[in-house]
Amino acid sequence: MSALISVIITTYNREDALDAVLRSLAHQTEQDFEVIVADDGSTAATAAVIDVWKGKVGRRLDRVWHEDRGFRAAEIRNRAILASRGAYCIFLDGDCIVRPDFVATHRRLAEAGCFVTGNRILLSRDLTADVLRGKLTPETWPFSRWLAERRRGGINRLSALLHLPLGPLRRLRQRQWQGGRSCNLAIWRADLERVDGFDGDYSGWGKEDSDIIVRLLHAGVRRKDGVFATGVLHLWHAEATRVRLAENERKLSDSLAGNRAQARRGLSALRSAPSPVLAG
Repeated sequence: MSALISVIITTYNREDALDAVLRSLAHQTEQDFEVIVADDGSTAATAAVIDVWKGKVGRRLDRVWHEDRGFRAAEIRNRAILASRGAYCIFLDGDCIVRPDFVATHRRLAEAGCFVTGNRILLSRDLTADVLRGKLTPETWPFSRWLAERRRGGINRLSALLHLPLGPLRRLRQRQWQGGRSCNLAIWRADLERVDGFDGDYSGWGKEDSDIIVRLLHAGVRRKDGVFATGVLHLWHAEATRVRLAENERKLSDSLAGNRAQARRGLSALRSAPSPVLAG
């Protein structure tokens, strides 16, 4: 696959983590990609971090912002999709550091008719603090250091760091939605258009990423596993409020029970007045 890739990073007032993520993207083994930061209402400090990395990350780095009216990750991702130019979109959270071959590996795994679900390792609170405070570069650490971190409880698993040539085994879960997360998820733009993007009806934490996977499956797009290839380094963060989770779970249950592929409030709802791409 030789088309331009858009890396879409969702963030909210986590400047230190975003700085680490952008640093890791600035040192990819390939640079034929753009980055759109989907900013869910952060203060100007986030724009300042992005300014530091402009001209250093891929072919383009821009930011899409909307005002802070609570957790609206689905909507801000849709705004970023509309602002992006790539034929293939990789969704990443603003606290997920990537290793140097992340974009190249996703490019290699890209396949028509499929979306790719990656995996992650979770860093402990203490290790996250060390990484951010010391501006460490865990994306470059050898496996021996990660093994030591696992032994002392700094990470929850090692498997996401491994690279294995799974071949046809990557299709074993091609009709399953469980376990896919938007912190490491790649979808063709054409397929995003087919399902009208993320569903902006989801607000508050949870299940908007499961919903788009369910609707992609309803549309005939199949899952391809990026496990043992694309693992990201997920920095610790405090648990988000679950105040809307029950409502979001009900919406997901409705999606699972039917065969609807289109979002209730997706890309098309924003096209008449898309959010501008801000300079910062």
